[in-house]
Amino acid sequence: MADEHVGRSVAVQGGLTEEEKRSNLIRLAFDGDVNRYEEFCRILQTAIPPGTTVVLRGSGVTGHRWKVDEPFDADGPGTSDLDVTMVGEKAVGLFKLNGFFIPGVHSRPVSEDDPDIAPDLAPLREQLMGLVRRPVNIQASREIVLQVRGDLLDQPYLILCRKADDTA
Repeated sequence: MADEHVGRSVAVQGGLTEEEKRSNLIRLAFDGDVNRYEEFCRILQTAIPPGTTVVLRGSGVTGHRWKVDEPFDADGPGTSDLDVTMVGEKAVGLFKLNGFFIPGVHSRPVSEDDPDIAPDLAPLREQLMGLVRRPVNIQASREIVLQVRGDLLDQPYLILCRKADDTA
């Protein structure tokens, strides 16, 4: 089954509309600079595999950390990370077997702690961090993980970009 759910527009998720999530992200992570946000999305769009959708979740979208309810960048400018998730089979395939919470379904994030679990994503991560001047973590999931988090647990995410599957 393709990533059909990700294509749906969710009116309110976690108490936030799509516009509120986007506005929070631009204000908090991009210092209000829409052009930097759009460049971030363009970089992702060119780097992701076909059939992949990219979402951003976490404090960059909500404005506060989930576990401790502290505001974004509570420890100073540039201290909060951005949690990028690539959704799709080919994105999941970029991760080594030891790079998963649930093998073949939900990866751990490529981060400072785990830089080698998806070597092909290291240059992308470095480029994104250079643009936003903060940590960027990249993970991959199948559609079901996003459905559980977004629909059942009401955890907000913002769709950043999609790349059509070129095998059709």
